[in-house]
Amino acid sequence: MKPMCKYVYEALARASSFLIENGREEPVARMLLQHVLNKTHVQLLMDMREEISAEQFDQYWSLIEEHKDGKPVQYIIGSEEFYGRTFSVNEHVLIPRPETEELIVETTSRMKRLFSNNELTLADIGTGSGAIAITMKAEVPTLKVTATDLSTKALKVAQANAAELEVDITIKHGDLTAPISSEKWDIVLSNPPYIAHDEAPTLSDTVLNYEPHSALFADEQGLQLYKRLAEELPALMNRPALIGLEIGYSQGPAIQSFFQKSFPSAQVDIVKDINGKERMIFCEIRV
Repeated sequence: MKPMCKYVYEALARASSFLIENGREEPVARMLLQHVLNKTHVQLLMDMREEISAEQFDQYWSLIEEHKDGKPVQYIIGSEEFYGRTFSVNEHVLIPRPETEELIVETTSRMKRLFSNNELTLADIGTGSGAIAITMKAEVPTLKVTATDLSTKALKVAQANAAELEVDITIKHGDLTAPISSEKWDIVLSNPPYIAHDEAPTLSDTVLNYEPHSALFADEQGLQLYKRLAEELPALMNRPALIGLEIGYSQGPAIQSFFQKSFPSAQVDIVKDINGKERMIFCEIRV
C-alpha cells in the first residue's frame, strides 16, 4: 500500500525503508527523488522540509516500485555517470561500470610510454553507450576514434551521447573487427561480452532481467570473442600498437595466452583493478 507523505524528508524516509525491506539499495531512494524534483544532491539536502506535491509523490513512488521490481535506477532515470560525464543509457546498452573507468586510466598511461605523439587511430569494439570511445576522444582530443557495435540500437545511443557531449567520433556497424578491417590501428580497446552462459544464475536480477544479454554472454565459457580478437587483430595493428581489454576476473591467464600466441614478441600484461581483481589485459606491440 502506497504511503502518503507531505514533506520531502518524509518521502525519502519512507522510500528508503521500503527499498531496504525489499532487498534493494537505500541510496537509490535519494537518486530517484533528485530525479523527480530535478534537484542536485546539495539542493535536496537543503530542501528537505519543503512540501512535496501529490503529483510528485505519485511519480516518485511509481519509480520506487519499478526499482523494487528490479529495474536498474540508471534505466529508470535514463543516464549514468562515467569518468565525470553523463551518458544516456537504455535497455539496448550495458550500464557503464566504474571498473571500466580504470581501462581509460591505464590506456592513457600506457599511451604516453608507448607512442611519441597523440595523433593516433583508436577503435572501440562493441561500444554500447559509447562510454569508452567518447571518453577517450574527450580526454585525448587529437585521437581519431571509431566506435563499432553489432547492435544498431546501441549505436543510436552512442551517436546520441557523442552529440550531447559534443565529441566527434566515427560510428560503424558490424561484427567485431569487420567494420575496422580496411584500416590499420594504433589502439584497439574493447569490453566485449565475457560471461559464460552457465554463470547466468549468479547474476543479480537487475542485470539478468534488464541488461541486454547480447552484451553480457559469450560462448566457450565467455572466451569466444577474445579468441577471435586475438586471431583477427594481428593483421590490423600498426607498429607500435596497444590493445586494451576488460575481462572477467578469472579469465586473465587464458586470454593472455591467446594474445601472446598471436603477438609472440609483444608484452601482454594482466592488470588488476582497484579491488585487486584481474580485470584487464594489455598487449603492447613494439615491433
